[in-house]
Amino acid sequence: MCKRVSGPIAAVSAVIVQDGQILLVKRGAEPNKGLWSLPGGAIELGETASDALVREVMEETGLKVEPLHVAYVHDVIQRVDQTVIWHYVIISYFASVVSGCVQASSDAEAVEWVPLDQVKNLNTTDGLLERLRSAGLDV
Repeated sequence: MCKRVSGPIAAVSAVIVQDGQILLVKRGAEPNKGLWSLPGGAIELGETASDALVREVMEETGLKVEPLHVAYVHDVIQRVDQTVIWHYVIISYFASVVSGCVQASSDAEAVEWVPLDQVKNLNTTDGLLERLRSAGLDV
């Protein structure tokens, strides 16, 4: 039997574009293990969304970033039959790199700068391309 979640989980992700490339991580854990997506994760109790973004990006990629403004907000809901297994409400921020060297850590299997025109060739999380396009990126 699948366990039902008690409510949505607030989360953040970072849209970091530099020199025509976007920073993507290959998820090393569920949800979406093995798929390419934006770096990010859950907001901890008492943590602001922007502080969570800075922490999560550092944990996954080794980069210190500065959140700029919200790119979009979306829901990720996973169901088995009619039971909700998880539900994330994700605030995606445009962010810029302040310092650091890219290296996969935490729950990221890999991290790479991907040319914007190559993102469509990756096995990405559902809806990522459409959301990036809605944020004005040419992917």
